[in-house]
Amino acid sequence: MLDARSILDATRRVPLGLGPAGRTLVPNGYDLAAFLLVIGGLVALAHGIHGMREPLAALDAVPVELDPWHLPEYALRTSLRMSAAMAASLAFTFLIATLAAKSRKAELVVVPALDILQSVPVLGFLTFTVLFFLRLLPGSQLGAECAAIFAIFTSQAWNMAFSFYQSLRNVPRDLVEVSRGFGFPAWLTFLRLEVPFAVPGLVWNAMMSMSGGWFFVVASEAISVGDSKLTLPGIGAWLSIAIERRDIPAVGWAVLAIALVIVVYDQLVFRPIVAWADKFRFEQVAAQRRPRSWVYDLLRGTRLLKALPTLLRTLGDRLPAPGVTQRHPTRAEGPSPTASATLPRLGDVVWISLVLALASYAAWSIYAYVGATLGARDLIQALLLGCLTLVRVLVLIVLASLVWVPIGVWIGLRPSVAERVQPLAQFLAAFPANVLFPFAVVGIVAFHLDPHIWLSPLMVLGTQWYILFNVIAGASAFPTDLREAATLYRLRPWQRWRRVILPGIFPYYVTGALTASGGSWNASIVAEVASWGDTELRARGLGAYIAQASEAGDFRRVVLGVAVMSLFVVAFNRLLWRPLYAYGERRFRLD
Repeated sequence: MLDARSILDATRRVPLGLGPAGRTLVPNGYDLAAFLLVIGGLVALAHGIHGMREPLAALDAVPVELDPWHLPEYALRTSLRMSAAMAASLAFTFLIATLAAKSRKAELVVVPALDILQSVPVLGFLTFTVLFFLRLLPGSQLGAECAAIFAIFTSQAWNMAFSFYQSLRNVPRDLVEVSRGFGFPAWLTFLRLEVPFAVPGLVWNAMMSMSGGWFFVVASEAISVGDSKLTLPGIGAWLSIAIERRDIPAVGWAVLAIALVIVVYDQLVFRPIVAWADKFRFEQVAAQRRPRSWVYDLLRGTRLLKALPTLLRTLGDRLPAPGVTQRHPTRAEGPSPTASATLPRLGDVVWISLVLALASYAAWSIYAYVGATLGARDLIQALLLGCLTLVRVLVLIVLASLVWVPIGVWIGLRPSVAERVQPLAQFLAAFPANVLFPFAVVGIVAFHLDPHIWLSPLMVLGTQWYILFNVIAGASAFPTDLREAATLYRLRPWQRWRRVILPGIFPYYVTGALTASGGSWNASIVAEVASWGDTELRARGLGAYIAQASEAGDFRRVVLGVAVMSLFVVAFNRLLWRPLYAYGERRFRLD
């Protein structure tokens, strides 16, 4: 155990004047620059949090003004909301995805729940969470802020959870056997093997989730549910008002602000993380080129920060590590094989029965609530509209896959290209497709086009990047030794794709296509209804049905639409994506 003497002895190992290998610990220029970055971040954080704690009445007293001088403040507020949602998404991912990957009983609940949750549109969450958060924190902007953060969270968390779950299920078996041979307990295997293996894919999906959050930032900051209307200071609210007023210069200022925020995020957060995560790539030969980051190089050049891990490692060496011993096979007393096999089967039956009972109760509650005023005709209408949206989703996912899979593989296999393309890909993914909606409306009206067809591409503008980013992540994590083996055997281009590339990225592609499919259903809420000022176009579909019901405050139709959408998504995932998921895990695992 650690006591005062242990801590004192550990600090003596890292003297104030000298560090490892006799290097001095006197602060240098890198330490000063890192200190300024940290202090600047803390000041911005404190300023943004202070604004979020203002009284709720201040939102009406000081509305969002389309003045460019206010954009830095709005950009800060939006960035803080998205960062808070990302932190919550990471905590959710590590907890829920790990639980699903480690427990078969939990997997029976978590994976279908994720399928359902990713299909629930942001408006579906906002409809029922705004009043909850406002009543939880009455009279304060924190209630509205929590509702907005939760809405952004719902656009980020599911993709990251699916990515982490897929990575944990595809850890190479030989590495797992090595950890067992060394007698690692489960927690140490998780920290030293499974998390590092999953980090590269998780980092790319975190970037995608952060970028995808911009697509729904308008809905989360300009909240309109029935008679309840809240406009939070932020770029999303600015963009919503600019579109409503047909103010093209204001739209341009919003796009410029978003671009600057993306560049700042890329340089200060994501590029350093990508450079750090590259060391966790699973390969048996050294990579030819590794991603670089000036922030990461700055942190590595510091003296005080580099001494801190040494101090923590010294303290950690004094902690007991129970269970980390070399184990040898022994014959242990225990229950008979028959008894040990019967007990898990009985537990599975009880658990599945409990899950089915809870699901039946939830279905009955939805039926009782919706059936109070709606009938079979409304259900049939929602199902038919869902079929129309399903056709749009299928066509768009196929087209997006044909375009972005080859491009993603080409980028991911070239670290130097990926390093240069990363900011551009993030900007395109983060670019709010809502900005293009007015141009789509003007074009459809001007050329007398059918909105039922030409509004459809708007659904995939913000979700196609899930495919691209996951394919890039898969290609980036592709072992260099396998690529060299393919070159050594002189495989033809088509053979290389069929036997090496596609099997290697297949699990990542399935994750991307699955989340892109769910995101397209989610995006249908805003894509099937597009407006520019007083001109509004609607495409028949389930998304437009839910958007219209939410705008009218018809909560029963909102529940019906969300339930039907969840039914379509879960059925689609179970019939297509989950079998492909299992096939990729069984056939294309890197062992």
